[in-house]
Amino acid sequence: MVENKSAQIQQPGDEDKSKTELVVVAPLTLEILKIIKDYQQQHGLRHGDYQRYRGYCSRRIRRLRKVLKMPQGDRRHFKKRDVTESHINNSKADERYLHIPLMLAERCWSYAMQLRQEANTEQRKKFHLIQKLRKACIYALQLNELCKQERCDARTCLEAQAYVAWIHGSLQFELKLWLKATENFKKAQVIYEKIASTLNAEDQLPYKQRLEEIAPSLRYCAYNIGDDKAVDLLELRSQGVLETFDAFVTQSKEKTAVVLHEITWFGLKIPVRIEKVRLFLLSIEGLDESLKHAEDNQSKIKILENLFIDLRDVISLTRESARTEKQDQLLLAYLLSIRIERTSQRNLLLIQQTKRSQDCVRLLDINVQQTTELAQNESIKENSTIQSYYEEQLMAYKALRMFYLAKTHATAKRWREAAVLFDSAGKSVKQLKLNDYRTELKTFLSIVRDTYEVEVATAQANFVLDAQDDQSLPVPQKSFKSKKPLIERLDEFREEPQLLTKNPNLVSLPPNMTPVPAKPLFYDLALNLVQFPDLSEKLDGQVKAKQGAGISGFVKGLWGWGSKK
Repeated sequence: MVENKSAQIQQPGDEDKSKTELVVVAPLTLEILKIIKDYQQQHGLRHGDYQRYRGYCSRRIRRLRKVLKMPQGDRRHFKKRDVTESHINNSKADERYLHIPLMLAERCWSYAMQLRQEANTEQRKKFHLIQKLRKACIYALQLNELCKQERCDARTCLEAQAYVAWIHGSLQFELKLWLKATENFKKAQVIYEKIASTLNAEDQLPYKQRLEEIAPSLRYCAYNIGDDKAVDLLELRSQGVLETFDAFVTQSKEKTAVVLHEITWFGLKIPVRIEKVRLFLLSIEGLDESLKHAEDNQSKIKILENLFIDLRDVISLTRESARTEKQDQLLLAYLLSIRIERTSQRNLLLIQQTKRSQDCVRLLDINVQQTTELAQNESIKENSTIQSYYEEQLMAYKALRMFYLAKTHATAKRWREAAVLFDSAGKSVKQLKLNDYRTELKTFLSIVRDTYEVEVATAQANFVLDAQDDQSLPVPQKSFKSKKPLIERLDEFREEPQLLTKNPNLVSLPPNMTPVPAKPLFYDLALNLVQFPDLSEKLDGQVKAKQGAGISGFVKGLWGWGSKK
């Protein structure tokens, strides 16, 4: 573990005092790499925005100088003020004084990386880039001198030495001083490895990231020095050291003295007249070795994807030439075969990272479709050797597709279909010669051959168990659904799932109109034939009075006379 040192500073008292007071102050600790990694992730470098990070460094320096009361002049005059040893050895000083030269170095470095991105189109910015890296080295050396003071602990000193070595290595890398760059990168690598070994797993992350950043640069330096075994151009390009195809072709061409004029494909000699196609074919001669030495599947996929970018341009160029030159049609078929075979290889690498069997089936469908289209190409349709080769490839891909389709059925508990497909896939693989296939495809076919019997037995056993469970359970009745409301069929018992829903069919509202018997009408027909007795003798006097009064009353009532008020 890193030991903390305590510094003793003598502060003289008054002239009358004969003794000095010893003040013990805490040592300064600055975790340089962790600090800059946090700043970079929070202020632009997560997305490669170096300009934003440079602006943050400027604002950070301004705030530090204001807080620490170290302004560089006033608004009219500028007076440079650097952090010195007296600032660090002051008993009231803290590690923020060390942040100023660190942020100055980071600002220059981020500006250089911004110019590096722009230098692809404007070559003159390369000189400005080198100038900024030189300035970053100066500030890094200032930081290193300050960290060598007794006030700083051992870890801070080591971090500063590693940071200086990394900055100088970046400058020498741009200046193509490969030996010096290698020395500085290795020095930084060793220091970061030692520091990481003393930390826990969580604190080791930034140091491991910096080691991963240094490794490609070291390998590229070794390549330029002349150690061909220590480097692979294709892998370096996938890691971003070689940014463009033209740079990659130039490096490949320098190491290859033979000029490619024709290629042999299944016994066919194909002339290569296009210069860009020649360079492309030269650059992919060591592709299999590059994939073999790649660290993981993701690195292999990155190499293949970079290959597809270049291959797309080469195929487009060859297709235009094949329209006028018939001899380039066979070359176009050869380039298409490279694209399809490498696409299939990429898909197999993706299958190794895929957990869902449905996605594996989809990727294998792509392989089957593209291989079938290539076999039907007019230029190779009549060649029996090529046709037999692609038929074997199709059989392998179809067998793998059946295997993963069976896994899809097994996931859905369709055990009968899964057992049939597992058995068919295994029998198909047994008919193939596995040594004739690429490494990735051979690995998948070996897995199918070794495991299909177990998968068949498992699917059959699960099918039997599910059948027994179905027999032990009561047979569910057929669901009944009627348009009649429940109130009209209360005398019938049915299990109707609709009655348990939010809209059960219980009663129809409003109720339907139904006919009812109306109240009978009685017509008094007998009254017309009934003869009442004559009672006029008893009512003779009253009738006469009523008759006289009736006529006059009628007239008075009609005209409103004689009314009583």
